[in-house]
Amino acid sequence: MRIAMLAPISWRTPPRHYGPWELVTSLLTEALVARGVDVTLFATKDSLTAGRLAGVCPAAYSEDPTIDAKVWEMLHVAHVFERADEFDLIHNQADFVPLAFSRLVTTPVVTTIHGFSSDRILPVFKTYEDRVHYVAISDADRHPDLRYAATIHHGIRLEDFPFDPEGGEDLLFFGRIHPDKGAAEAIAAARRVRRRLVMAGIVQDRSYYDVQVAPALDGRSVIYHGPVGGEARMRTLGGARALLHLVNFEEPFGLSVVEALACGTPVIASRRGSMPELIDHGVTGFLVDSIDEAVVAIGHIGDIDRAACRAAVAARFTVERMADRYWQLYRSILG
Repeated sequence: MRIAMLAPISWRTPPRHYGPWELVTSLLTEALVARGVDVTLFATKDSLTAGRLAGVCPAAYSEDPTIDAKVWEMLHVAHVFERADEFDLIHNQADFVPLAFSRLVTTPVVTTIHGFSSDRILPVFKTYEDRVHYVAISDADRHPDLRYAATIHHGIRLEDFPFDPEGGEDLLFFGRIHPDKGAAEAIAAARRVRRRLVMAGIVQDRSYYDVQVAPALDGRSVIYHGPVGGEARMRTLGGARALLHLVNFEEPFGLSVVEALACGTPVIASRRGSMPELIDHGVTGFLVDSIDEAVVAIGHIGDIDRAACRAAVAARFTVERMADRYWQLYRSILG
């Protein structure tokens, strides 16, 4: 089976620190290659893979300001569809633009929908639902007006996230600094229980950071490390008492939630979006509907068995499980 894997080009594949879509694309690509599948990864030229790399864009547009996102995204998507006859299947991880090319080729197309930025983009998904096989990354993110081939949760390489049976005393916020991700709510909850909050992630909304986050950064009670990757990422996720994930939107998945659980760190999350699919309330963390409930949950975090958190990821959210599900889907499409 010859697979063309189309990655986004906002970040390198795999990302250096932030880039969840690129990370999932890389994890799936490498898992399939390890199984002997012939995979060509269409990504930025500086991307890394054990498979074949096909790139036209020299670097990621979120990393290099000289890269015009619209121009290079068109060239990038055209590149894979111009070579469509070389592949048995194209797997699109790069949002809705590639859908417009799908009827120009006979090669089957799978599209993983990593979430909807707005209902305004729904018409393009609806237009091509009879041509493209859609995969939801959670049941919560399935749009009622679309037809799907499967729901496949993301998976991680469990061995990349060392288990920390003790954790630490600090609370953790790990994600984009953006109103959606609940940075201000995490700060408020941590202040009320008088625990230090460690924050990590890119600043995606500068005005929100300046008003809601920066004034709280005193180097003692609230510490911001910026984006972290590599070993620092694992230490940060595993060394916390709990991850505060008090999101303000219907989050389609949440890789940091699964990564924290893999390290043994329980998660306190808003009862929204995919969170009830990722967190077993009272077993691997707590689902809450307010800051008040988050404060109560922090007081009960010692009741959570950190080993149970890791066991849940091992059972449900490994890259092997994800690759199995996609491989089954590919085979069913190709007959």
